Amino acid sequence: MAANVDIYTKFGCGYCFRAKSLLEKKGVEFNEYDITMGGPKRDEMRERAPNATTVPQIFIGDTHVGGSDELHALEREGKLDALLEG
Repeated sequence: MAANVDIYTKFGCGYCFRAKSLLEKKGVEFNEYDITMGGPKRDEMRERAPNATTVPQIFIGDTHVGGSDELHALEREGKLDALLEG
């Protein structure tokens, strides 16, 4: 069973686009939460990742991956697929 993937994004964010593109290329379904205008999902993101101040913030299952750079690093290191499989 595949892990649940959540990604918090903002409109016009290039890093968000890169992260989503990688996930889409891998055929991963994900829940995207646009926090451009703040709101309860922004608060939720800050609860899940208290030190996070930028987007995207990516969660795979219960693991806080971080942002686009961290997601791409996991892919380069060959660790992303195992994490996505749960």
